[in-house]
Amino acid sequence: MMVKVKVMVNGLPGNVCRMIGAHILKDDRLTLIPYSLTGPEIDIDQITIEGQTVALIGPDSRNARIMTIKDQYGDFISIDFTHPSAVNRNARFYGTFDLPFVMGTTGGDIQHLQDTVLKSSISAVIAPNMAKQIVGLQAMLDYGAKNFPELFQGYQLEVKESHQQDKADTSGTAKAMVAYFNAMGTGFAEDHIQIERDPAVQQTIWGIPEAYLDGHGWHTYKLTSPDGTATFEIRHNINGRSIYTEGILEAVHFLQNKIKNGSRGKVFSMIDLIKASNT
Repeated sequence: MMVKVKVMVNGLPGNVCRMIGAHILKDDRLTLIPYSLTGPEIDIDQITIEGQTVALIGPDSRNARIMTIKDQYGDFISIDFTHPSAVNRNARFYGTFDLPFVMGTTGGDIQHLQDTVLKSSISAVIAPNMAKQIVGLQAMLDYGAKNFPELFQGYQLEVKESHQQDKADTSGTAKAMVAYFNAMGTGFAEDHIQIERDPAVQQTIWGIPEAYLDGHGWHTYKLTSPDGTATFEIRHNINGRSIYTEGILEAVHFLQNKIKNGSRGKVFSMIDLIKASNT
């Protein structure tokens, strides 16, 4: 008989967390715990996902209530998609209460975040990007950056990225990709990344479907030789958030297997997941 993995999604009522919760409810291998840690700015005490009510727990009461939840549900894995300012505080909380977690939130002190897990009795998957295909692409370029440092020497790099209107900062993925190309000789400045946040331009000029204007990530990296006779272009255009949700749920199963095999005080990445899925 298959034993379902119990999962608590923290960061509701955020849109990404709602989507994750909906996917969990449709996955026969998972059980959604009907509670979620939320921020102090949230003024509601519950939400409904696919007909299931989930109670929201603010910072003031979470220490007391988590013990009751643990008594009721036993061992479970937490998925954390809260605000970047809460990343390190949440990691300390998970370590204190022996709650293994998958964290896809960017920001915070990453070194301190990892040290918190390493010094605890729990293990975690921590990654700024949970789409394993994009992470795999980055790994390939990282290999090139380390082994072919002059591959694109003298080439001109052009970088364009488009995300939903409410994303204020430049794409972290685009910045990472620029670093790989620079290590291969391009000498591109991050502030030259072309950023698009205007829905009208995204739809009419870029051709992004209207249904995904409020949730997408389109990236283009174009390399042109000094004499203009050779051009290389890499694109990864993501509509919606399904690819990230799929990666997150894979990370849950990956972490559960690691825990079953005795993993304690370990930090895993999406690269670890990709390697494990190919063995």
